[in-house]
Amino acid sequence: MDHTVYDLVGIGIGPFNLSLAALLEDTPEVNSVFFDQKPQFDWHPGMLIVGTRLQVPFMADLVTLADPTNRYSFLNYLAQKNRLYPFYFLQRLDIPRREYNDYCKWVESELDNCRFGKKVVELEYVEHDEQYKVTVEDIHTEVQESYYCKNLVLGTGTTPQLPEAFRGFPSENVFHTSEFLERQDRCREAKSVTVVGSGQSAAEAFRELLKERMEHNYKLTWITRSRSFFSMEESKLTVEQFSPDYVNYFYRFPQEKKDEIFATQDLLYKGISSHTITDIYNLLYENSVSNEEINVDLQVLTEVNGIEEKGNSYEISCRQWEQDIHFTHESDVVIVGTGYTPNVPSFVKDLSDYISWDDKGRYEVEKDYRVRVSIPNQIYVQSGISHSHGVGSTNLGLAVHRNKIIINHLLGREKYPIYDKYVFQNFDAEKF
Repeated sequence: MDHTVYDLVGIGIGPFNLSLAALLEDTPEVNSVFFDQKPQFDWHPGMLIVGTRLQVPFMADLVTLADPTNRYSFLNYLAQKNRLYPFYFLQRLDIPRREYNDYCKWVESELDNCRFGKKVVELEYVEHDEQYKVTVEDIHTEVQESYYCKNLVLGTGTTPQLPEAFRGFPSENVFHTSEFLERQDRCREAKSVTVVGSGQSAAEAFRELLKERMEHNYKLTWITRSRSFFSMEESKLTVEQFSPDYVNYFYRFPQEKKDEIFATQDLLYKGISSHTITDIYNLLYENSVSNEEINVDLQVLTEVNGIEEKGNSYEISCRQWEQDIHFTHESDVVIVGTGYTPNVPSFVKDLSDYISWDDKGRYEVEKDYRVRVSIPNQIYVQSGISHSHGVGSTNLGLAVHRNKIIINHLLGREKYPIYDKYVFQNFDAEKF
């Protein structure tokens, strides 16, 4: 039994909470411990495809935007791995997604406040002590321990969103893009493979399948309800919306207006990176040399309304919604790229009597990332806050800034300076 009363317990160790854990190492006033049920750090392992890149520059590591001298910077990781010169000659700001994952694993291995293989199973608020009781179960031994803390930080991330129509089928044949690498061998054996959706993950899965199609000779289809396979908005002034300035601007609106704005910003986070689209087009062009039949279909403006087993394959019910034409499509394997949904674990609901929820069942969140609660102890939140803090809430480039605010609040002083302006443009006319 650990009788320590921690200042902060973190639940979930993804990049956002790992960043907080790393920054807190130089903050001895805050005694912290972080738990994750995974056996080790692994960031979207099913999509760590060779050749995929992080969608933000390497400076959006775990610490640099708060403290460029911190020993857990990406550049120090390169130095420790003797990779500084290869990176220098690479001459790129973005880095391989696999390398970002390896960097995070390196940071985690150096920290003392991260515990993997520990599943939080229950949360309780002990009113007479004004403390949270966190019950944690070891995933190997199933032994449970209790930890006590003054404050919580939730970094419970997201879960793959698989629509109801795609559930209940054999998981090796119908699966979410998050499982792509572990199911890739099945795709190689199939006679036909269909990808549904047109976000970045769907595009990356399609690109990998397209690379191997000539060797494995399957029919390859890509279906989206969007009007086209749109490129993500990546121009330099556009990406200033992933800034503290825009978060501050967005937060001031009433919730109804926030939801209205957010619904118009798809291409800031749902589109496909331009280099991925370029790779796909180049592969399509090269495979069609001499007018060769490439046996690949890209179908836009088409929604998928259902799927049924048909012998050894699946019949997909489709509708081209602009023409209102219904048709079916058969495929041995169906890969679903329908994104992710915020993960609010059942144990968080144990505290529902103290937490404020909006009319859509989402956290009500203060500007400084505290959930609104009716008790003196804080619950900070890292995920599931796009509705309150806008389109940049899941962007790695804002993780460190968020953690600067959380640490300052925990300390009751400004350890990390927070500035009024970080970008060139103005969003708020009152500041013009």
